[in-house]
Amino acid sequence: MNSETGVNLPALRSHNAALVLDLLRTAGEAGASRLELAERTGLTPQAVSKITARLREEGLAAEAGRRASTGGKPRTVLRLVPGAAHAVGLNLDRDELTAVLVDLSGAVVAASVVPLDLGSGAEVVMEVAAGEVAALTSRPLLGVGVAMPGPLDHAAGVPHRVTGFPEWDGFPLRDALARRLGLPVVLDKDTNTAALGIALSGAGGDSFAYLHLGTGLGAGLVLGGAVYRGARTGAGEFGHQTVQLDGPVCGCGGRGCLEVLCLAAVARGDLAGAAGVLGAGAANLVKLLDIDRVLLGGRVVTGTPEPFLRGVRAVLEERARGAGEPPVPVALAGGSAHPVAEGAAQLVLAPLFGR
Repeated sequence: MNSETGVNLPALRSHNAALVLDLLRTAGEAGASRLELAERTGLTPQAVSKITARLREEGLAAEAGRRASTGGKPRTVLRLVPGAAHAVGLNLDRDELTAVLVDLSGAVVAASVVPLDLGSGAEVVMEVAAGEVAALTSRPLLGVGVAMPGPLDHAAGVPHRVTGFPEWDGFPLRDALARRLGLPVVLDKDTNTAALGIALSGAGGDSFAYLHLGTGLGAGLVLGGAVYRGARTGAGEFGHQTVQLDGPVCGCGGRGCLEVLCLAAVARGDLAGAAGVLGAGAANLVKLLDIDRVLLGGRVVTGTPEPFLRGVRAVLEERARGAGEPPVPVALAGGSAHPVAEGAAQLVLAPLFGR
């Protein structure tokens, strides 16, 4: 896949154009008139006309009929053209790779899940990833978002000592995959991309923690409406809180981490015990960050959700009673078949809409 596969959209280089495009996206099939766009953005009608003309030239917007006006001639309605551009989201899990092709509206056009051994070496993993990107589409792409377990440096696009796979430490994954694909690539933690997707959908509110229990245990944090990564992009290593000083050795090198205790309970079939451990960690986050909501996800949780919902709620309710406070709501993240991969695609798409 060469550089000609990428999409060059000059109409989107403007902040104001991103505002207009985002309003067209949220308007859906109903669309919006130029006057409505001007009112909602605060831009002049002349500026909106210039922006929408460029968006139409790029194929990103199209006329969608006319709407009756309260006075004067009917207004022309514009709508987003979702299929004008696409992005791919990849979730590199420890044992499988999920790939999704997403259009501008965020809808999944195609998806695939294939086995993957994250420990098979960077070159093998990149070959599998590149093959899945090529198999999904021959259409032009804006770029590829990649999610994988942490810790990693989101800004540099470099994994660190991924728990259980320390050989990834320092490998320039983002740049190496971008060279192979001839496309822009963005890298982030799996929990962050899932949290990003939830935040963009509005399902989590302004402040929440997304707790992901799958092959590992991590958290995506949204504070003040934005994904919180920390100064060194290392926030959210939720699974490596020490909760038992003399506990079993964890893959991170520590002892008594939430992850090793929770996964051990899952392995022996004690889902109630795993939920209790998860609830203790969630209660710590609630106290530490004063978040409004806890959302649960990951294949272990979605496979048997009730014990985890019940167990985490019980811990949070008990802690809240002790403090004389209302409990923080707990719910499944829901709403998406491949939340991590879809969130990874949003690493590419969201900036186009000024998000």
